[in-house]
Parts: sequence; structure tokens; C-alpha cells
Amino acid sequence: MPGPVQLAPVNPPLGVNPNYCVQKQTTLVMKEKVWSLSGDTFHIMDENNHEVVQCRGQTLSLSDRKEFATSSGTPLFSLRTKLLSIHKSFYAESPSGQLLFEVKGKFSIGTSKMIATFTNASNKAPVELLIKGDWFDRSAVISMNGTTVATIGRSYFNMREIFGGQQTYYVTVAAGVDLSLIAAICVCLDEKENEK
Repeated sequence: MPGPVQLAPVNPPLGVNPNYCVQKQTTLVMKEKVWSLSGDTFHIMDENNHEVVQCRGQTLSLSDRKEFATSSGTPLFSLRTKLLSIHKSFYAESPSGQLLFEVKGKFSIGTSKMIATFTNASNKAPVELLIKGDWFDRSAVISMNGTTVATIGRSYFNMREIFGGQQTYYVTVAAGVDLSLIAAICVCLDEKENEK
């Protein structure tokens, strides 16, 4: 596992699920389940091997629906692919159907670029996160107004990844940033890169 970068804490808390804005920098280890019958399903653990959030792909879903839930299985939100958009884009809805956030693909030469937008739960301010990645060296940075709030790194290929299509991501998240939101953004990036 690569050594984590020290990120400045974010205040007020940033995200859509305040319960996932923890007080310390956290590294998520996101492993795609090999040969999952339900599409992209991820094990999302912290550096102490505790499950942080569940992400289950839904079989035969037109919009590549993924269900995010607490470690005990309580639904948090559904992540879906926006149909008929020029660049691959996603949106998340709460269990009651409320739009929580959107992640839109942007045109970019040689890099991956996406923008996540949402209303911050802690202060109701509109937020825009820039996700910019270089998948040649398997990394991405998520920033807000030029300040890095999370970094994503992929593990180098191992035999299981080559033959099973599995990816492992190491996601370092600043203190005060919603772990469930950042995990969902990482899944969006994975989906976007899988279509190339």
C-alpha cells in the first residue's frame, strides 16, 4: 500500500452524509469483487480493515445502478449512470428519491476529468469538486477550490486483476470529508475508465 499523503482537515465538514465525516484522515481500501454476478460490487474498508460502507451492483439495471449502504446494510443512496449524456455522468438519490449529488464527465486530453456537485449537508452551501486523474500512472486528485480533499491510487496489476478484471484503489480522505461520497466518486471514476 502506498504511503498516505498528509491532507489538511476540512472545516466545516464536507459531504452529503455527516455521519461519514470522520475526525481523522482515513485511507479507504476499495477492492472490486471478482466475478460478481451483480455487476460492480466493491468491498470498502478502512486501513484497520473495518468495513466503512457497502457498494453492491444491481443485476440487469439499465442505469448501472449501485446501492450504497452502511456496514449494517441500511441504505444510504443509489448511484446511477445518467442515460443519454455526452460524457459519462452519474447521479445519486437518497432512499426517498431526493437528488444528493451528481458527477459529470468532462472532455480532457490525456487525463480523466469529472466534476461532482452537491449541497453540503453541514452548511447548505453549493459545492463543486474537481476530480482529475492520470490513469497511465493510476492516480487521481479530488480538490475543492484548489485544496486537495482526497487522493486515489490504484494498486499495480497483480495476476488476479489481470485475469479477473478486479481493481484495488487506495483512497486517502482528509479529516472532515464524507467517506461515502468519496467512495462513490471513486466508483464513478472506475466506471468511466472501464468504458475506454
